[in-house]
Amino acid sequence: MLYMLDSANIEEIRKACDVFPLAGVTTNPSIITREKKDFFSLLKEIRSVIGNKMMHVQVLGTTTEDMLKDAASIREKVDGSLFIKIPVSDAGYKAMQILKKDGFGITATAIYTPQQALIAANCGADFTAPYVNRIDNISGMGVNVVSMITDLFNLHGLSTRVLAASFKNVQQVHEVALAGTHSVTVGADILWKLARHPLTDMSVEQFTKDWNAQYGEGKCIYNM
Repeated sequence: MLYMLDSANIEEIRKACDVFPLAGVTTNPSIITREKKDFFSLLKEIRSVIGNKMMHVQVLGTTTEDMLKDAASIREKVDGSLFIKIPVSDAGYKAMQILKKDGFGITATAIYTPQQALIAANCGADFTAPYVNRIDNISGMGVNVVSMITDLFNLHGLSTRVLAASFKNVQQVHEVALAGTHSVTVGADILWKLARHPLTDMSVEQFTKDWNAQYGEGKCIYNM
């Protein structure tokens, strides 16, 4: 399963990339505007931090024509591994098919049902992003939706991957992993919680305490 960071904050991205084997970074218009920076300057700064890892950038246009123009502008100004995020609207489905023919990487986003994901996959989407927590908030059982999408892709032999998104806790991420999702994108707070546990810290502290009692503080294996 691929892990991606859902953020446009440079320090968050830099810190996470330094520690975790991230596959890339995802953004959306809301995440971008929180940083209060020039749009393309921010994207280029993210690229300088993540190297050639995947960057998922969303169009803002609501018509097919505007989506195509947005996508072309993003690809022109941002290099590297790039995926254009397209909402699963009527205009979006049409835009996906056109962009795919033009060689764009596509991430279908704002997905709430398995059929939306399946249609997007048939439109050429490389990734489909169901909103787990937002689905939960309307009693739609987000993990089940992710599981059904994954099953549908496997059943029909589709190469499109599920990029589960919109998480509020670690348990949701764990459950979509068990459901077979191909990738997740999480905020920095969730990412660090996934990797840590207080009992791990306690174990390391005990190892250090026992070692120091025998060999002295500051004595490591390499300087013995």
